[in-house]
Amino acid sequence: MFRGQRILAIGLALLSAGTAHAASTCPGNPNALGTSRVIEVDPVTMPRIGSHDYGRTLPLARGEVVLTFDDGPLTPNTQRVLQALADHCVQATFFIVGRQAQREPDVVRQIYAAGHTIGTHTHHHPLHRMSHAEAVYEINAGFAAVRSAAGNPRIVAPFFRFPGLFTTQHAEHYLRSRGIAAFSIDVDTHDWKRIDPRRMLHDTLVALDRRGGGIILMHDVQDKTAMMLPTFLSELRLRGYRVVHMVPAGSRAPSGPMVSEQPPPGWPFSPNAAPETEAFARALPVPPEPPKYHWQFNNPFEIR
Repeated sequence: MFRGQRILAIGLALLSAGTAHAASTCPGNPNALGTSRVIEVDPVTMPRIGSHDYGRTLPLARGEVVLTFDDGPLTPNTQRVLQALADHCVQATFFIVGRQAQREPDVVRQIYAAGHTIGTHTHHHPLHRMSHAEAVYEINAGFAAVRSAAGNPRIVAPFFRFPGLFTTQHAEHYLRSRGIAAFSIDVDTHDWKRIDPRRMLHDTLVALDRRGGGIILMHDVQDKTAMMLPTFLSELRLRGYRVVHMVPAGSRAPSGPMVSEQPPPGWPFSPNAAPETEAFARALPVPPEPPKYHWQFNNPFEIR
């Protein structure tokens, strides 16, 4: 047998073995992507993660990806995302907004019950660089809200992602002092932009193939993401990618109680945050289709 034929035969054997494994561990879907392995993340040794902002990422092999979702939960899109993940028996990490967790605590518990990791994403999702006082409040209030919604503080991992990836050095230092890892990204799906799901799928796969893997940013609040995800997971399998599920090392949790301190004067009534009042809610235009994620922002496609 020629060398090329041997390589092809080995590759087909490995593919068959992977398919058999997926079939045995994911009932009802013999073509499931499955979760390849679990990686433990210790915020002490890995306090800042993601090449977009920090120039370093998780110790992943080429072809390994970590799926992450921001901004939720939001019914029904989060449930559609959870179903797509369940159909392929893969686990992801959800960076949850505190205010959204308060509104949909049952969905927070659904995310955890499905085996996914829960991190946080501030309380109000401010899209700008925060002052030290603002950051401390948003971090603590977000953790407190998500913990309360989850019903068990141990459920929430010491993982945090800045909205819009608007990092600041003082906020990163605060996170590190509390034993919380700051997560950036490696590959952006750009689902927060005004983009067609098919174009988003194409561009994401191109970027992923170019980089060879990494931490992927998505938003479970986006209708287009929920629409694209089943095909995206199937494409990952066809292209030989493997999903890695990240969890906190041991039983690590943020050090000390995450007390929700008083917000700075006037916060969060900033240009990027809408007042949480009934009058404001009534003033929102009624969309002609199932609502997109615009409970906070004027332009739903500006979310990141």
